[in-house]
Amino acid sequence: MSYIHNIKKDLSNYIKKDNPSKFFKTRKGEYAYKDIFLGVSIPDQRSIASKYIDIDLDLLEELIKSPIHEERSIALIILVSKFNISDIDIKSDIYNFYISFISYINNWDLVDMSAQYILGYWLYDKDRSILEKLALSDVLWERRIAIVSTHYFIKKKDYKDTFKIARILLSDKEDLIQKAIGWTLREVGKYCSNDKEEEFLKKYYSSISRTALRYSIERFSEEKRSKYLKGII
Repeated sequence: MSYIHNIKKDLSNYIKKDNPSKFFKTRKGEYAYKDIFLGVSIPDQRSIASKYIDIDLDLLEELIKSPIHEERSIALIILVSKFNISDIDIKSDIYNFYISFISYINNWDLVDMSAQYILGYWLYDKDRSILEKLALSDVLWERRIAIVSTHYFIKKKDYKDTFKIARILLSDKEDLIQKAIGWTLREVGKYCSNDKEEEFLKKYYSSISRTALRYSIERFSEEKRSKYLKGII
């Protein structure tokens, strides 16, 4: 039996009645419309993925192209795991694989479990211009990948590209982008500098959505949060 057949079989053994599609917007016209959810939890997906970390990228291509959400998720869990243990040449192959099949990384959880760990890691000491290109994309998920990827930089106390991408996305109409901007700015305050986060918030206060603002100030004192929400800054 092939790896893919075994993964599909394993998934069928973990299906639960409580379908996780309730955590996504799946009605017609919403971002997860037509995505197929089996009802397999992330811990169970990780348990399955751990058995197939040596799967070839050629086979992972079949998995990441799947219409089933959990199969794409497992492909990304495996991809991140392989990336973590691989040498520079294989890391390069995985990065190129990720970019080649970026259109299948098409939900917020798939972005968040992979972008910083593959794109962020790979781009840290390289040309990062692809992130600006992704931030300007018409595709919601590519824009989210752009901002989420910078979390790797933030943890290295490097936030300049975070601010650059955030500025591009400040006027974005999608709630999922505004939430990502907010908690990314919050992470700048956590890992880098509260002062730099506040400097950004004050400079662009008139352009920041209420959603992004609320997420970005979560770590502030109650008094300071109140002032920001009231515009007393």
